[in-house]
Amino acid sequence: MTEKITDELEARKKAMELLARREHSRFELSQKLKQRHFHGRVINSEIDKLADEGLQSDERFAEAFLRSRISKGKGPNIIHSELLKRGVDESIVSNALESITEEQWYQLAYEIMNKKLGKDAELDYHNQLKLMKFLNYRGFTRNQIEKAKNLLSKHNLTESDENK
Repeated sequence: MTEKITDELEARKKAMELLARREHSRFELSQKLKQRHFHGRVINSEIDKLADEGLQSDERFAEAFLRSRISKGKGPNIIHSELLKRGVDESIVSNALESITEEQWYQLAYEIMNKKLGKDAELDYHNQLKLMKFLNYRGFTRNQIEKAKNLLSKHNLTESDENK
């Protein structure tokens, strides 16, 4: 009996240490505790308690993860995939992604394209293709990439007209 209580306390302590560093999904926390050789029932029980106390939340994890990936220039497709890999439920992932409007995704894609293109580079066909592939790799949708490309083209046309 004492051994069981000790395991529960140790599992809780380790889970809280992990959560103190950053948010974790339930799945991630479970995996990390399994690596430390805690028993499955103890892990589930302690994570349930932490969730009931509001110390672990997949919703909060998804929101923090979303902000982190957006700051790194990742698009919705990559973020969606990464959250699912981390064991977050599809409905939670969808809710988190819906908190960002399409207009915000377009703007992010535009900013990334603009930064990648650089100040002096021309937006010729080759560069457009290169930027579109880059944004696709980053997880943006075709529609978001097209809108960002159109914004960048308009911006470049305006700048070239001003320089004449």
